Amino acid sequence: MKMMYKFVEFIPIELDNGILYVSMTYATVLHKCCCGCDNEVVTPLSPSGWQLAYDGETISLFPSIGNWSFSCRSHYWIRKNEVLWAEDWSDEMIGLNRKRDTRASNEYFKSKSEWKIWNIFRKKKD
Repeated sequence: MKMMYKFVEFIPIELDNGILYVSMTYATVLHKCCCGCDNEVVTPLSPSGWQLAYDGETISLFPSIGNWSFSCRSHYWIRKNEVLWAEDWSDEMIGLNRKRDTRASNEYFKSKSEWKIWNIFRKKKD
């Protein structure tokens, strides 16, 4: 399956199938689930979450998109506008991955907070 993309400021109320709506303003990508179930998939972009690669012609999102809270439980990658289907995960795998994601996010923001505090202290010292 091929995906198209549209760079937008605001996400439209109605999403079309097969379109990745990319809002750099709000660091978010939305699309309808690739399985056809019609659910809207939100992938917020952040250094510790989803990331977007754009080469001027194609878009890739990583890591994979696991729609574990949807009844379809679809799991896929979007690489250079192509949907690449991945395996279904067990509930145990999903739980472990969610814990890993939470740890990574906490570590990322903790390090940023410590860096910010250090810079404030450094400026006062100078």
